[in-house]
Amino acid sequence: MYNRSDQFAKNVLRDALSRASTSETEVEVLAATQKIDVYSVPDPARDAERAQMGLLGELSAEPSLFEPFHKTPGRREIRHCLRKQLTWHHELERRARAAAGVPSSDADPEAPPPQPVPFPALVIISPGRPETALEGYGCKPVRPGVYQAVPELAMRIVVLAELPRTRETLLLRLLGSGRLMREALADLSALPDDAWERSVATPLLVHFRLGTGGPAKSEEEEDDVSAEIQAWFQEYQQKLRNDAIKEGLQEGLQEGRKAGLKEGERTLLLRQLRARFGELPAAVVARVEAADVAELERWGERVLSAKTLAEVLDEAS
Repeated sequence: MYNRSDQFAKNVLRDALSRASTSETEVEVLAATQKIDVYSVPDPARDAERAQMGLLGELSAEPSLFEPFHKTPGRREIRHCLRKQLTWHHELERRARAAAGVPSSDADPEAPPPQPVPFPALVIISPGRPETALEGYGCKPVRPGVYQAVPELAMRIVVLAELPRTRETLLLRLLGSGRLMREALADLSALPDDAWERSVATPLLVHFRLGTGGPAKSEEEEDDVSAEIQAWFQEYQQKLRNDAIKEGLQEGLQEGRKAGLKEGERTLLLRQLRARFGELPAAVVARVEAADVAELERWGERVLSAKTLAEVLDEAS
């Protein structure tokens, strides 16, 4: 998975699952050419967080491999994921034998470890309905948009186009494109500012937007997703600006309109920086608060293209 659309999906899953699990991306398995997109192990101490995560929380209630697809997969693509699932279980058993102190020279690679290792589940995330795969692997619907394969495969297939438009499916629907993504972005914007979905998705949407050079032209599908993110990003930026200027004007009424506009620019910039780079050092906040309007506007223009805080604020990298 190399294009921005795939990287966006992988990062959304990793960051969302990290609320209630130990999650990793691009987990190498024994075969050098195989990588698990996202591997998640639930943390029992964070069951409350998982319960808030809707469908994604349900799917991550056991150790699971998550494999999102930008195009609807067929049997061959899913067979490749099943191979990773089997190989990864074999590796987990090898690690369990090593942790138990069984010398590798004495260990039978086919023998079970002293303590059983749960077989990891496989979650396939598909934009459309993979008819041949659903039929070929004996998948049955378990809820709208979610199909379960025969028990021994420990595999579920999530069809994004069939998920109901509810909050509990929002993070997964955000991995789609076209109408599906537009609806998910609208639903995300309608959530309260402190919603956990916003804290996960907003920084990644900002990071994986079109970029300053315009959309990449290597894949038509990637252009579609990038265009959706770009449209959302522009609306998001305008909302931040309107809210910040309004807040600044209210705070600066006693000092006049000019002071209010300055406060609005300052508030906007701090929000942009936090959305782009996370929590800010105290020194950065102090510098922004001390800046004049010209500096604030100049820095605000750089937020979209800068890769680091230093690039925004003219600091030496």
